[in-house]
Amino acid sequence: MADTKVRVQDDLFEYVNGDWEKQAKIPDDESSTGGFNDLAREVEKKMMGEFAAMADGKEEIPDKYFAQAITLYKQALDFDTRDAAGIKPILPRLAKIQSYQTLADYTADFSALQKGLYPAPFSSGVSPDMKDTSKNAYSVAGIGTILPDTTYYQEGNKQAATLLAAWEKMARGIIAQTPLSADEQDQYVKDTLAFDKEVAKHIKSREEWADYPAAYNPTPTAEVAKQLAPFDFEGLLKDILPAVPDKVIVEEPRFFKEFNQLFNEANYPLFIHWAYVQELLGSTAYLSNQLRIDGGAFGRAMTGRPQAASPEKHAYRVANSRFSEPVGIYYGRKYFGEKAKADVTEMVEDMIETYKERLGSNDWLSQSTKDKAIVKLNKMVLKMGYPDHPKAVYDRFHVDAKKSLFENIMALNEAGDEYNREQLTQPVDRTEWNMPGHLVNASYDPNRNDITFPAAILQAPFYSLQQSRSENLGGIGAVIAHEISHGFDNNGAKFDEFGNMKNWWQEADFKKFKELTQGMIDEFDGLKVAGGTVNGKQIVSENIADDGGLSAALATAKKDPNVDLEAFFLNWGRIWREKARKEYAQFILAIDVHAPNKLRANIQVQNQADWYTTFNVQPGDGMYKEPAKRVVIW
Repeated sequence: MADTKVRVQDDLFEYVNGDWEKQAKIPDDESSTGGFNDLAREVEKKMMGEFAAMADGKEEIPDKYFAQAITLYKQALDFDTRDAAGIKPILPRLAKIQSYQTLADYTADFSALQKGLYPAPFSSGVSPDMKDTSKNAYSVAGIGTILPDTTYYQEGNKQAATLLAAWEKMARGIIAQTPLSADEQDQYVKDTLAFDKEVAKHIKSREEWADYPAAYNPTPTAEVAKQLAPFDFEGLLKDILPAVPDKVIVEEPRFFKEFNQLFNEANYPLFIHWAYVQELLGSTAYLSNQLRIDGGAFGRAMTGRPQAASPEKHAYRVANSRFSEPVGIYYGRKYFGEKAKADVTEMVEDMIETYKERLGSNDWLSQSTKDKAIVKLNKMVLKMGYPDHPKAVYDRFHVDAKKSLFENIMALNEAGDEYNREQLTQPVDRTEWNMPGHLVNASYDPNRNDITFPAAILQAPFYSLQQSRSENLGGIGAVIAHEISHGFDNNGAKFDEFGNMKNWWQEADFKKFKELTQGMIDEFDGLKVAGGTVNGKQIVSENIADDGGLSAALATAKKDPNVDLEAFFLNWGRIWREKARKEYAQFILAIDVHAPNKLRANIQVQNQADWYTTFNVQPGDGMYKEPAKRVVIW
């Protein structure tokens, strides 16, 4: 139902969603409702029912992977056992951290600590090499902060003090249950905050991370080893990797250049206390019910959720988090219809053809660049619904019913990490999916040049066999084209048809593209929303994809002789429906690379000429933008 008190010409989002927003209730254990969130909640409710039925023996367990997930689910739900154990399962790991009295002691045992996934002063992992995505590479990066972004640590940030106070209250309540004396507890918390403040000086901001290719900095291993002294970095790599690479991908060069400012003899007491507290707080979800609830207090403060998830929902989420791909395959096979898959696959193929046509008629690209872009489209891989089988890593996952939930979680984490490290000398498996079938989302992977549409997103309002084609194109069609557009956003444009970081543009074309990209940054930068002020640079890649996605979906819809552009635009506004808590709006604005939903709905349509003719939008209307200020890239 449209909000008749609002003219569509003044505010598409409010016109479509206003009446819904007045009635919508955000569940007490959630931060927002609407759109993606409502679908995700329904999927979760459905799968929680499946887990409960399998655990009770009322439904057959489909395979060996799901059997492991059900065992883990039962353990997570057994709060009698968890409550009886209390904090005890984590104490041996805390004692181990405490045992490293000096920096030399700590660095001497670092290989074992890395294999055991103890908190470290830098992070690392194996992933496809951006310059040759058929091979894997070892990369290193900095570590995270307590607050969501480095901007929170800047002078004048009003939320920082409130959030840090919430974190400190949580930390002090939990650390009080450890064997530490009252004085030690006080010192550990203070030192953790001090170390965290120092970390914030050296790591990238969310805006910096939004420049994906900037994380690719191949550096001789010997040079990284010098930066990471007093660690024996090359010795570490020999211990934990199948081969020592000649080069390491440094994702945060400044962090490693300044590493000895953070990790040194003087700061070591701060670091080891930080590690103790990090380990403790990061484990509460797998201990007693009260620790689970208390350990989530800071997250609830950041996102405004009044309540923790129910024990049943928590147990499902624990099991799902470790076995998401097998769970998604089960969901896809049971709930995803072949008719819908065929229909949406045809829509994707139509969208790619539309993209080719739009590239062909593009007036600012040279023919050489157009040809290369079409090659990239032709090579784009579609992953629809769910994969045929789980990744090989799931064969490493074993849940021991005789061990505690915490022990099993640690064993699963270590198995996953060991598998990841082993991939360094293995070819990249391009058939792997980066999302499970029951996730309400979609993605484009620039390193594989593939687009993924999990089964769970193929529901109304995004898609339904009961909706008109125009409505579906304004929903899932625009999402499909959005993901295709990521192949040509400010990040994706730097990767070729095989996902390799390579310049395939003519110089003049890329210069023009950067000018248009700046226009997209300027269009959003500084806009005021409920959570604060929008950072146009942080969200530019997603805005380019929204702009291109809407344009291509619109062009595809117009090929239909029965096109209904009103239905198209109204469903575009509907898919971004959201009602969020104030705290969550502030949190997501600081960390997300997407524009706030209302802006996604309203601003992008103003860039389309058909918006104005469809609803007779005129100068003076709230949704009017003069032609010279409209941004259309693809």
